[in-house]
Amino acid sequence: MADRPRNGGPEDGSREYGWLYGGKQPREPGPEETRVMPVQPRDGGRSRAVPGQPAQPPRPAQPVGRDTPPGGPATSRPRGAGVPSGPASPATRERRGFRFPRPRLRWVFLLVLAWIAYLVIVPVMAWNDVDKVDFEPDGDRPGDQPGTTYLMVGSDSRGDLSPEERKRLGTGGAEGQRTDTIMLLHTGSGPNLLMSIPRDSNVEIPGRGLNKINAAYAFGGPKLLVQTIEQSTGIRVDDYVEIGMGGLAGVVDAVGGIEICPENAMKDPQAKLDIEAGCQEADGPTALGYARSRKTYTRFGDTQRAQAQREVVSAVGKKVVSPWTVLNPFRYWDLNHSVPGFFAFGEGTGPLRAGMWAMAMTRVNGESGLTCGVPISDLAVTWDPERSEQMFQAIIEDDTDSIPRKLCTPTGLPKEVTG
Repeated sequence: MADRPRNGGPEDGSREYGWLYGGKQPREPGPEETRVMPVQPRDGGRSRAVPGQPAQPPRPAQPVGRDTPPGGPATSRPRGAGVPSGPASPATRERRGFRFPRPRLRWVFLLVLAWIAYLVIVPVMAWNDVDKVDFEPDGDRPGDQPGTTYLMVGSDSRGDLSPEERKRLGTGGAEGQRTDTIMLLHTGSGPNLLMSIPRDSNVEIPGRGLNKINAAYAFGGPKLLVQTIEQSTGIRVDDYVEIGMGGLAGVVDAVGGIEICPENAMKDPQAKLDIEAGCQEADGPTALGYARSRKTYTRFGDTQRAQAQREVVSAVGKKVVSPWTVLNPFRYWDLNHSVPGFFAFGEGTGPLRAGMWAMAMTRVNGESGLTCGVPISDLAVTWDPERSEQMFQAIIEDDTDSIPRKLCTPTGLPKEVTG
């Protein structure tokens, strides 16, 4: 191998390396040596000369900068053209202010609207099957009075119960038509008042003489009972609500049970009742037995039984209008469709007035209402002339605010006796 010149320059006279320093090439490259390939025009050959037309001058090169993509300046393009179709990276989402899509408020609005329609349509459908009762008597009646007074009757008739239901509820045979419960509910400017009338109260029945008040229903049905109450008290009955024997149990089960608070343990095989003392949950049959048992209320007899009936009715009312009853579509359906089979309302009562009655039943205890027995002077349920007249007059004048606690007692007896 030839020695390399010491200083690498051409002055050493060596032609072998002179071409490295700008000297004349020793020879032309051979066919096998690497050649420079021609560069394709950027326009893909569109600038080639066309016969008969002058040649287009070459496009001047554009500097490639930050805002100019290679191949030429940016040109206008449709929005979104050239945007990658794949998911954006977290950094890209952060730069673009990426947000997850929100639920459409229109669908929420439609859902709420459908629920409101359900709450309205279901009771209207059920109301079409409710029995109506002609309860307004003929002849002279008390004039219009402020507020609204409902007569509530618990019918002791078993005719609407099957033999299996009578056995399960312990109601006995199907003969007869009696009133097991009689109550007046007054609503107006003052506290709501729920007053029980003992069914063994001795009163004058029009055309029948002196007799127990529940006999009026047996003699002449709702009309004679209303006439008897109006004549005996001077209170005008505005609306009428009748609950069948199985109605109470059916509604209690429809609302998921109620709470009862017996003071003593109670056992009555005939009423299918066997419960301990103290507050506890009760299903339909238990609540019915608690309200109608006659053998377990030994201290105050029928007046104490009427107190238990008010307790049950009030507890049912609270469950009927509780938020869970309205929000649970299945319970709401069962409750509304239990009404036609067990309740009857007076002629002229519409679903709105029935709803007002149900709401009023939730406000008859504590500070929001009063629960009383009709004032009596003894356990023979003889009405106290002075005290009962004071109670009736307060209802007639819609002045329940003036009723003292000593007048409104659970049994109707004077406070000093019950205390």
